[in-house]
Amino acid sequence: MKLSKRIASISPSATLAITSKAKKMKQEGIDVIGFGAGEPDFDTPSHIKDAAIKALGSGLTKYTPTSGIKELKEAICRKFKVDNNLDYSPENVLVSCGAKHSLYNAILTLCEENDEVILPSPYWVSYIEMIKASGANPVIVKTDKESSFRMTPKQLSGAITPRTKLFILNSPSNPTGMAYTEDDLISISGILTKRNIFCISDEIYEKLIYDGERHISIASLGEKIKDITIVINGMSKAYSMTGWRIGYAAGPREVIQGMSNLQDHSTSNPTSFAQYASVEALTGSQNELKEMVAEFKKRRDFMVERVNAIKGLSTVRPQGAFYCFVDIEPVLNKSINGMAVKDSFSFTEALLMNAHVAVVPGGAFGDSRYIRLSYAVSMEDIKRGLERIESFVKRLV
Repeated sequence: MKLSKRIASISPSATLAITSKAKKMKQEGIDVIGFGAGEPDFDTPSHIKDAAIKALGSGLTKYTPTSGIKELKEAICRKFKVDNNLDYSPENVLVSCGAKHSLYNAILTLCEENDEVILPSPYWVSYIEMIKASGANPVIVKTDKESSFRMTPKQLSGAITPRTKLFILNSPSNPTGMAYTEDDLISISGILTKRNIFCISDEIYEKLIYDGERHISIASLGEKIKDITIVINGMSKAYSMTGWRIGYAAGPREVIQGMSNLQDHSTSNPTSFAQYASVEALTGSQNELKEMVAEFKKRRDFMVERVNAIKGLSTVRPQGAFYCFVDIEPVLNKSINGMAVKDSFSFTEALLMNAHVAVVPGGAFGDSRYIRLSYAVSMEDIKRGLERIESFVKRLV
């Protein structure tokens, strides 16, 4: 059977694949510790669930406008004003079936055949597949731990060609957890506005930031950059609402309208009662969010210290999100029980088979010298899992 060229070019998600494999082993009775999670391990706060139940009881289960209910769009606008000093009207906002859906809508709305999209590496796995689905070409810009995994203005300028249409910014980042500084963003915005290159700013981890750091949206740095930026956010990470599938985008009215037109003919509206729950999430108590961030910080601090104590492994301290991007290069080109460990993919496979620990290969994010560990798991599992990883590394020969 011959599939379309567009679909044939898309690779399956490595993060979902490793999680699925680990779950299958668990179902078989194997004690697998999973560090692949891309979602908080906390329950959705009760007041948000209660709002959904109230909406269900009130019969709010029908179609809504494709772009989202008025109440949620207004709540999103208030959030942007209070948190980001950004003024948007409801006409500048689109509610979608998750931040991933918002990203997909934005990339397909902005890009076409042979456009170029500048994408810093390491990158979230789905960006590159969405770019390919649009017919555009990804232009990968490598970053490293020496630059704290932040692309420099010089690198951005050097990657621009007459075909450049879009730059994708993710801060705090998945998989590194690193965040761009205000000075970084000012320099980047100056380059983008001068060349009139669109920016997608993925801010889904905005609320998960530590050590007193302050999230800054690039769109807040002036009207010129705001006019060419599409800000992406959602409910999944901050409010532990991953399964609710509510994300949103804000940007120039023409772009948002184009994204809404695309959504008209794909998913139509996001789930009605999940939208009403999201209003409560944005406007109600934020106490459980604060407690979750405090717990993530404790786990992060422990994981960073413990990983850096394992001979051959190292990681930088992430500023946000809930991931550590671990350098495994010193232990590559070895083997264990006849399994060669040459890159992040073979390391991940050998670790799962020999130590029953699931991690995500850095190659899925564009750098196979690394693996990604999520600390959106219990402290007990973090401790046990890192003990197993240390034992595994010691057994490599």
